[in-house]
Amino acid sequence: MATTAPIEAFTAANAKLPANRLLVVLAFLAIYVIWGSTYLAIRYAVETIPPLYTAGMRHLTAGTVLLAWALAKGLRPTREQVRASVVIGFFFFLVGHGLLHWAEKVVPSGLASLLIAVEPIIVFLLSSAAARTWRFNGMLLAGILLGLGGLGMLLRGTGLEPVPGLTLGSVMILVSAFSWSVGIIYSRRSHLSGSPLLLSALSLLSGAVMLLLTATMTGEAKEFHLSQVTLRSWLALGYLILFGSVIAFTAYNWLLEHYSPTLVATHTYVNPVVAVLLGWAYGGEALTMKVALAATLVVVAVVLVDRGTTRLQEQQELT
Repeated sequence: MATTAPIEAFTAANAKLPANRLLVVLAFLAIYVIWGSTYLAIRYAVETIPPLYTAGMRHLTAGTVLLAWALAKGLRPTREQVRASVVIGFFFFLVGHGLLHWAEKVVPSGLASLLIAVEPIIVFLLSSAAARTWRFNGMLLAGILLGLGGLGMLLRGTGLEPVPGLTLGSVMILVSAFSWSVGIIYSRRSHLSGSPLLLSALSLLSGAVMLLLTATMTGEAKEFHLSQVTLRSWLALGYLILFGSVIAFTAYNWLLEHYSPTLVATHTYVNPVVAVLLGWAYGGEALTMKVALAATLVVVAVVLVDRGTTRLQEQQELT
């Protein structure tokens, strides 16, 4: 799950295209591969670091770096931006990332990525409900049906060995995807203007504060012993901070300044595939026929929903 979705609502898509092709390739690789790999990194981090503290420390560090960057550029937040960042921080990071990190204590990283991948379908349904306008086309209907079919396969069982809490963890990841989708709808309807860098930094920081407070109130502090944290968990947390949040965010922000959001959003097709393959190759996660088929259905569904939504928007602009 990318941590910078709110900036889609604030970034113009008509900026001048960059000339450095290598930089473009590296930026797309960052949002394709790095964000796809964060699911396995989360699994490693929460092995010995309590999940809410993991998410809180990740976003606190990344948000501080990005805020320092924004302030150095002379950017200053307004009261409305601060208020909106608290709401976005709640839906994206406290509920969205908090539940994802918690669930990955038991849910394999590949399965988690596939459950999160249905998010575009949830966003479309919530957007239609909020606007009280239900418009469909063949691509959208096919995408929704395929997505629901893939989701049903994942929830009925993937052929993996039964793990205590797997079903509850999977449901919590769906709640996480729903919360993230609500945050996207809010960010689009709030009509905020301003720097995507500053708005994302504020959202990360507000979410981090809520995550750390919640972790402390729920007793995670009693489970957090520095001496018991493994090197793998520390390295995974460092990877999430540096690569997952700071570097991938910078690449994502830069790409949105030069290319259309539709092109940049292609990372949502690739991330689940990367996550499933990495979980299988390096995380010891079984890649069964059910998982492969469900992954195919979900990825195709996301592509169809994205293309169908784009066509609806184009039709609305023509009328």
